[in-house]
Amino acid sequence: MSKRALLEVIALGPEDAVAAQAGGADRLELVTDMAADGLTPSRATFAAIRAAVDLPLRVMLRAADGFAAGDLEALCEDAAALRAEGAEEFVLGFLTPDGRPDLAAVTALAEVIDGCRWTFHRAIDRAADRDALRKELAGAAGAAGLDTYLTAGGAQGVASGLPVLLTEQARRAGAEPGYAPRMLVGGGLGLGHLPALCAAGLDAFHIGGAARPAGWDAPVDAAAVREWREALDREVS
Repeated sequence: MSKRALLEVIALGPEDAVAAQAGGADRLELVTDMAADGLTPSRATFAAIRAAVDLPLRVMLRAADGFAAGDLEALCEDAAALRAEGAEEFVLGFLTPDGRPDLAAVTALAEVIDGCRWTFHRAIDRAADRDALRKELAGAAGAAGLDTYLTAGGAQGVASGLPVLLTEQARRAGAEPGYAPRMLVGGGLGLGHLPALCAAGLDAFHIGGAARPAGWDAPVDAAAVREWREALDREVS
């Protein structure tokens, strides 16, 4: 039986979700306001997407552009409302001004989502020390449920972060502490990056703009998603 790489697609609403599923996406990341690089969607948007598709949905918990938690109380209220609506997987991640993981914010939200699985998003690519961040989170009781890091290997995207991704995958394969969560590669990811990434054993990929050839003002294009699905199926077997 062949192995299937995970393909996660950003969805802003039900139309995106339906197209992504038709194209072969395995999971959706739900956000709003891509001008701010993706914020928490409304409870109503989550419900509409949940009704439209049967894919796993990871819901962004982020109140403002940047990597500070901001109004944590409001964010926790949003998380509780989404959880009550049926959300079971989330995306979050916050840094302190000196580039360390904001454990207080992470712990507060992890308590609200109560053991749900979640992704630490690309805040890792802005961390002062990636390795220290991973190990600090691995040792934090409040980080329960963390099973994935969304990363490009660096702030500038996959093209320059590729060596870091390959090194970290090797450390994960070696069962190094802090490297147990799955690596979800995203951020300037192109089809041309897949051979090297897949050859190294990376098996989870995240696309946003690549699923929208006409830009963010247009919906997800099922054919564009299908191109990624087929490329991954060729690389991973």
